[in-house]
Amino acid sequence: MSGESGFTPEQQQYLQGFFSGLAARGQSGGGQAAMREAPPSSHALHLDAQDRVLAAGGKLVAEETAKRKKDPFQMWDEIQDNADAGRFPKGIDVFLTKFHGLFYVAPAQDSYMCRLRIPNGILNSFQMRGLADMADTLAGGYADVTTRANLQLREIGAAQAPAVLMGLADLGLTSRGSGADNIRNITGSPTAGIDPHELIDTRPLCRALHHTILNHRELYGLPRKFNAAFDGGGDIGVLEDTNDVGFVAVRVDAGHGVEPGVYFRCELGGITGHLDFARDTGLLLRPGDCVPVAVAMIRIFIKHGDRTDRRRARLKYLLDDWGFDRFIAESEAELGRALPRLPRAACVPRRAWSRQGHIGVHAQKQTGLNYIGIALPVGRMTSRQMRGLADLAQSLGSGTIRLTVWQNLLISDIPDDKIAAAKAAITALGLQWHASAIRAGMVACTGSTGCKFAASNTKGQAMVLADHLEARLQLDQPINIHLTGCHHSCAQHYIGDIGLLAAKVDRGDDAVEGYVVHVGGGAGPDGQAMAREIYPATAFDDLPPLIERMLRAYLAHRRDSTEDFRHFTRRHDIEALQRLFEAPVTLAAE
Repeated sequence: MSGESGFTPEQQQYLQGFFSGLAARGQSGGGQAAMREAPPSSHALHLDAQDRVLAAGGKLVAEETAKRKKDPFQMWDEIQDNADAGRFPKGIDVFLTKFHGLFYVAPAQDSYMCRLRIPNGILNSFQMRGLADMADTLAGGYADVTTRANLQLREIGAAQAPAVLMGLADLGLTSRGSGADNIRNITGSPTAGIDPHELIDTRPLCRALHHTILNHRELYGLPRKFNAAFDGGGDIGVLEDTNDVGFVAVRVDAGHGVEPGVYFRCELGGITGHLDFARDTGLLLRPGDCVPVAVAMIRIFIKHGDRTDRRRARLKYLLDDWGFDRFIAESEAELGRALPRLPRAACVPRRAWSRQGHIGVHAQKQTGLNYIGIALPVGRMTSRQMRGLADLAQSLGSGTIRLTVWQNLLISDIPDDKIAAAKAAITALGLQWHASAIRAGMVACTGSTGCKFAASNTKGQAMVLADHLEARLQLDQPINIHLTGCHHSCAQHYIGDIGLLAAKVDRGDDAVEGYVVHVGGGAGPDGQAMAREIYPATAFDDLPPLIERMLRAYLAHRRDSTEDFRHFTRRHDIEALQRLFEAPVTLAAE
């Protein structure tokens, strides 16, 4: 006990907030304000934000009410009881269970999907081998690489959920907060620490923010999900401009009023599914400032993000309402100090990405060592392939496996004299280290076989599309074709050279799977643009020949062999492109 009241400081804080909420609502019991049971003190930030909504006469959405009534991280006994009974969660508990990284994905599959947290997308061979064992014994025998350089296990039975969570902990991994209203996997440059051209190694920063989140309960249960990324300035992009907060490494030379060196610029508000890239804030941060600044900004989002409308509950909309100046001022107040600013023009421009740097053999900064980028068929690998990759990484490299936002992976630290053996091992696994421009840039979300929102079988149809195009065309420039199953745009179709958004297409009395076709998207320092719609919903049966005609027209009418597809499409309006794409083309090589 402490103080004359006999209550602990935490109890006093709770009671003060509880009665303030009741007074603001003019209630003595009942209603949403009375749902506030004695929570741990780490809930105070969220409960105070909810109280302000209620005091102003607002109504919390169902997810906010659920978080208010029950702490998702106090559900272990429920998860265990459900497993013992062989049942999945029901109702709002489906949402709350996602806080543990467990997604009940019915009706697409009557099973769980488990999404991990792997900071900077880097794991070791021991962990990959353990995940392969878990995939075989507890899941569907495979794993998917996500567009956040992460892994998902699928087809997990109701009885297996606790074993999956415990198995991840045994491997030094976690899925805590990988779903629902939480900060998602922290992404960083996949070649961090080995890239000859990087400005800074992002691994320590990703790791620091990852563990800060894991050890601060108040950083869970945001108004909606939140993405963060660190770009170290190297050859492979991390799509930081599609994140809520992105930190971009830059070099500042002498003569600009700051000590010369490597800093980070801060970008805010990226959410391509809502047609917005992150925008530069003008802030110039030392590397050691990035994590505290990110936490301060997240706390401001927690306090003031929309809890009454899920469609507007992302950081972008708070920025739209407030403007960047106010948001930064509030973040500085939360941080307790002002942050330095520098015009972007004073920073040395970032080098262009290598659009196929994530595939094939590339020299590292360490003399005599290399990394090999391996193409996974639309991000999927079987448990046998997972074990084979773990063996390859351990026997020929340093045991390090690096996932990328392009749904593939890299094996690093391979000596020059072991490259041939590594290539042979990759081929023996049925994987590719020299994928075509078409297959190397193919990105697909889970699709209708594993997601209730998806309108098409994106992964299966991506493979059909790749087979069709590779048999008929050879491209000498990289191209990204993104297939996404619904408006959530997990595969980020708006930034694809060709972006395909799944839709149902009427064919007689039936509705068949198809896609709305977009062109000209891109992200990063030399290609940022939202793709434009060029064709309405098109049945998938008609799509491979349509995409083939588009690529044939590109090869026939581009300015020269250096012009890639996205820049070709951007210099034409939609009607002109349609005319080019519909005209018959015979290529010189034919």
